[in-house]
Amino acid sequence: MAKRLVPLLNRVLVEKIVPPSKTNAGILLPEKSTKLNSGKVIAVGPGARARDRNLIPVSVKEGDTVLLPEYGGTEVKLGDNEYHLYRDDDILGTLHD
Repeated sequence: MAKRLVPLLNRVLVEKIVPPSKTNAGILLPEKSTKLNSGKVIAVGPGARARDRNLIPVSVKEGDTVLLPEYGGTEVKLGDNEYHLYRDDDILGTLHD
């Protein structure tokens, strides 16, 4: 049975997107130009509570592609997969095609 992680509060579980190591024409890209600064949202928590006890929902949803900070997040391994857990306010934005 596979485990599924459901984040608490305003946390977001992200699977980082591995950028291509070469172009369509076959040119190899240097490692420095292939940073892992985007990811796909796998799961989100329900949100945080404000002082008045109202729920502040998470600003992203499952399936969104997000821009991540260079540092931060907590690495989580579930089986053979590696994920990162971020707070909603640490995510820099969403990416659209």
